[in-house]
Amino acid sequence: MALRDREPLLRPEGLDCEGEAVLERKKTGRDSHEVALTFEEALEETGFGTFHIALLAICGWANASDAVEILCVSFLLPTARCDLHLSSADMGGLTASVFLGMMIGGYVWGVLADRQGRQRILVFSLAVNGIFGAVSSLASNYWEFLLLRFISGVGVGGSIPVIFSYFSEFQPRDKRGCMVSALATFWMAGNILAAGLAWLVIPRTSLSFQLGSLHFQSWRLFVILCSIPSLSSALIFAVGMPESPKYLIQAGQGVSAIQVFQRMFYWNHRGTARSFSVQQLVIPPLERSNARFYESHTNWFKQQLIKGLDPIRKILAQKLRTTSITLSIVFFSISFGYYGLWMWFPELLKRIETGGGSACSSNQSSSGEKSVENVTCYPVKTVVYKEGFIIAAANLPGNIFSILLMDLLGGKFLLCASLFLSGICAFFIWEVKTKTQNLIVSCVFSAISVIAWNSLDVIGLELYPTHLRSSALGIFTGISRIASIVANLVFGLLVDMNCAITILLVAVILFIGSLACFKLPNTKHIELN
Repeated sequence: MALRDREPLLRPEGLDCEGEAVLERKKTGRDSHEVALTFEEALEETGFGTFHIALLAICGWANASDAVEILCVSFLLPTARCDLHLSSADMGGLTASVFLGMMIGGYVWGVLADRQGRQRILVFSLAVNGIFGAVSSLASNYWEFLLLRFISGVGVGGSIPVIFSYFSEFQPRDKRGCMVSALATFWMAGNILAAGLAWLVIPRTSLSFQLGSLHFQSWRLFVILCSIPSLSSALIFAVGMPESPKYLIQAGQGVSAIQVFQRMFYWNHRGTARSFSVQQLVIPPLERSNARFYESHTNWFKQQLIKGLDPIRKILAQKLRTTSITLSIVFFSISFGYYGLWMWFPELLKRIETGGGSACSSNQSSSGEKSVENVTCYPVKTVVYKEGFIIAAANLPGNIFSILLMDLLGGKFLLCASLFLSGICAFFIWEVKTKTQNLIVSCVFSAISVIAWNSLDVIGLELYPTHLRSSALGIFTGISRIASIVANLVFGLLVDMNCAITILLVAVILFIGSLACFKLPNTKHIELN
């Protein structure tokens, strides 16, 4: 049976390919240039090698840049709170503003990436992240800083889901879990980079100088340095990276998709005599619309208004409803637990260093609220950033574990187990009584919780078709940001009154997430739709 009788074909212009001669490869045994290949078959023809390693490094740097921008705020708070006159509630509001921006950006950029392409949206979102992150170093008060970090968060919210969609659509099926896990490890690299920069820069108050009426302290220099990864990533994607071939096929741009495959083949087979002979691609049926919708920019703004909420309707359709609701619960749980603790680790470590004992037993006033005037930020306690660096580096064992076992055990098993163990660790952060015990349990929490994130990254990519993948991840990113906002506001309000309640709440919510993930389907080695 001819392939054209099953699905339409895409052929590059100028190729002499008659439809009647295009037969299924398994029936005829003809060479790949004589048949129309599916996306997965064409991807297999390109091989695996140098291109994929370079892509991992470039996308990994972009992923690390997002981590740096998010964690930048948590590391500067122990010092900046005096210069910006921040209460604990203000600190919670500041970190929450970043996640509010990410929530909005995740949905908007995700929808645009599914309609306008992954590569160009990555350029814009990374640029917004870096530019406004750098400008925030000049903020003279709390509200200016909050607004600029909010806009920076809009950029971060877009690049996180889109970078994973983009990267996964270049990966062969049998290596996708491992490679996406490897991409996720660069978040750890961003953690370590942010912690290392904070350790090297913020305690060095000699780097401060006067900039007009603004006293440019060392933490402001730290903010500028944290914006460099995002800006450099935006430049790399703008000048050197192709569009996702999976998106191009879905958009009806077969000639461009084949050109991307040719580029991948060239880099993976340099020095060999082989040539890439694929000249035809099978177009899968488009569920959202026909290919001309993607190619047309007429009345674009009107289309966006009409279709803005369409991805939400589609991921809640009967076929995907249970999966989408379950993923929403899991995203909320892990984000509340991880960011609820992680964004406050530097401040909790500072309290332990100042008062000794556990994070929940030091520096609590009888009224439950500390005034800004009673807070001491200088001299900067270097050990706080040193311990923050150690906790960030503790991600490494979890990332290695994920890379080695993701394709063997599957994302679902690792997700359920790591969420449960993360909840146990969160409980013991409240229970332990010494600085050393706090540091050890925090490191264990760091190592285990990152496995949950890596597993969720893999599962989320594999459960949704191409035309919904970035939109779905953007929506779930928005849900996770709601959880992060709530967590940071709760910490900011309760950390001085009853720290134990906040930490125990984190443990309970992580346990709920571990139970919910049992409802997710197993996605090990499935084909991308």
